[in-house]
Amino acid sequence: MCGIVGYIGNKPAQPVLMSGLKRLEYRGYDSAGVTTLSPSGEAVLVRAKGKVAELEAKLAARQTLDT
Repeated sequence: MCGIVGYIGNKPAQPVLMSGLKRLEYRGYDSAGVTTLSPSGEAVLVRAKGKVAELEAKLAARQTLDT
């Protein structure tokens, strides 16, 4: 089973997308990914196998490296 979550707006997209993925997780995710735009307009893809928590961990690690 798969699901897609999208967001267009002025708020930071990542928290909105992660919330949507968590709501879909009961459907049996075995992997998840998020693509957002960087401040320069470049598409940035982060994906992980397993539960949405694995993706959250990768995103958190990436933010630590970016700061």
